[in-house]
Amino acid sequence: MRLPILPLSPLLLAGGSLSVLGTLAASSPPNGEWSFVQNGTTGITALETIVVSPTLILLFDRAAGDPLQINGHPAWAELWNLETNTGFAVNAITDTFCASGALLSNGTMVSLGGQAPELAPGETVPPDEDGRMGIRIFEPCADPTGLTCTLFEDPATLHLAANRWYPSSLRIFDGSLMIIGGTNTATPFYNNLAPENTFEFFPPKDNGQTRFSPFLERTLPSNLFPRGFALPDGKVFIVANNQSVIYDVESQTETPLPPIPNSVHVTNPKDGTATLLPLSPPLYIPEVLVCGGSNTSDAIPSFNLTSQDPASDQCSRITLTEEGVKKGWVLERMPEGRMMPEMILMPDGKVLITNGAGTGYAAYSSVADTIGNSNADHPVFTPVLYDPNAQIGQRFDREGLPTTDIARLYHSTATLTPNGNIFIAGSNPNIGVVENATYNTEFRVEYLNPPFMSRSRPTIHSAPEKVAFNEKVTVGIDIPEDLAQNANSSNIKVALMDLGFSTHAFHSSSRLVFMEAELSGDKKSLTLTTPPNNRVYPPGPAYIFVTVDDVTSPGTRVMVGNGLAPPVQDQGVPLASS
Repeated sequence: MRLPILPLSPLLLAGGSLSVLGTLAASSPPNGEWSFVQNGTTGITALETIVVSPTLILLFDRAAGDPLQINGHPAWAELWNLETNTGFAVNAITDTFCASGALLSNGTMVSLGGQAPELAPGETVPPDEDGRMGIRIFEPCADPTGLTCTLFEDPATLHLAANRWYPSSLRIFDGSLMIIGGTNTATPFYNNLAPENTFEFFPPKDNGQTRFSPFLERTLPSNLFPRGFALPDGKVFIVANNQSVIYDVESQTETPLPPIPNSVHVTNPKDGTATLLPLSPPLYIPEVLVCGGSNTSDAIPSFNLTSQDPASDQCSRITLTEEGVKKGWVLERMPEGRMMPEMILMPDGKVLITNGAGTGYAAYSSVADTIGNSNADHPVFTPVLYDPNAQIGQRFDREGLPTTDIARLYHSTATLTPNGNIFIAGSNPNIGVVENATYNTEFRVEYLNPPFMSRSRPTIHSAPEKVAFNEKVTVGIDIPEDLAQNANSSNIKVALMDLGFSTHAFHSSSRLVFMEAELSGDKKSLTLTTPPNNRVYPPGPAYIFVTVDDVTSPGTRVMVGNGLAPPVQDQGVPLASS
């Protein structure tokens, strides 16, 4: 049975901060179990989510009548406080619907793209300006409450070179953002009206011009929100539709890779998900995992597709070395098919897969038999863990994973938090805010808590605010007595992580690089070896997590590299194999 949407507080309806509506979980779980906990209610649909400080998450939606108010109109940007589980409106100028974003090398968050202006219910003048060329800047803000933080926009002077709705973006080796694809105009399903088959950068390269991509052109029409990853040699892996490529930013060349097997499509509107698996010293060999999506043909018009078409259960994994590419994609199967799943890197190196639907497609009101407005049906309520280091056939595990009763379908997001648990919010396969439907507009926030959240945990202290590449750094650590007895350098994992920008079943710039760690004799400090250079970890903010046995610390934020605004020069030393 689905829980009802809680009524919104009078404060929210009048504008201002969001009040905490309470935790719906009856009690804390027994020690050492996974658990879903509902805590708080957003005032906008969380269709884009990025952690911007140890205490704050920035959320974006569309200007389509969300209940949270600002300046006398509905808000479409919100800061969520992880300490109080409350949110408040942030002023945005351009429409952020289906935009992308990432963090720069100096820690600035940049939101990119969006849609044309739209009217909220009952309005005669749009509250938003055109967001398709939108650039929104959120500077690093030390206020843990977020109350003094601002979002900056100047559309007349600060904008993209091309209209981009449904683009992707990622931070690359010089700390700037590469912006990939999208469409120039609203499209109900396939990207076949006015595709934007180009790359561009922020800050701009190429005198502000775009770069045409043959890869994006041949992956039409199911190539919205391409999945891109910065590789440890500085090149970029991109997957769109059922094709993949390695793009060399410096030589501007594309190297095609083997297609995804069985004609499985993995980008919008047939959203699977993908991640760059954890990188480990000394070689930092890159592997990409792509899961879910659909194998229906792009030749089928959307109104001949149905919400009951099964999603793919296929996972495809490739090692991006010369030998790995020759071998091609290695296939595995999830416990069930998923459309629009979320894939989250966990600090211990495992991958959490959550959210999504068992049948149908992304988007809304564009297949033959929508469920209300939803193109998808049969929500998948139980997460699953993937262990990249287990033997093939034994990598998926859902023992002890809890089941939620909230459908997280189109326009839902999830992110690892600095505390080590998973923030999950959103879902709105509707036009505007809809209640009393099979799949409502969803404002409830859930946290998926790993077992270590109810344990005594290691904690990092006396860590530097900034670390250079190829450097030994000593941090203080407190290890609980029950873990300290057996703690040693061999059973400690130290992860350096970018938590990513979550939207449309993809976490752009999400990254985990393991660091070599030596525990001191008194078990009070760790000496860490940082990544060798700015290509293994693109320069910018990161969180350090320490896992002792299966218990993970809260994350400690550091700036990796010189902290300068992009583009920055190469730092550190080349990999031995390069």
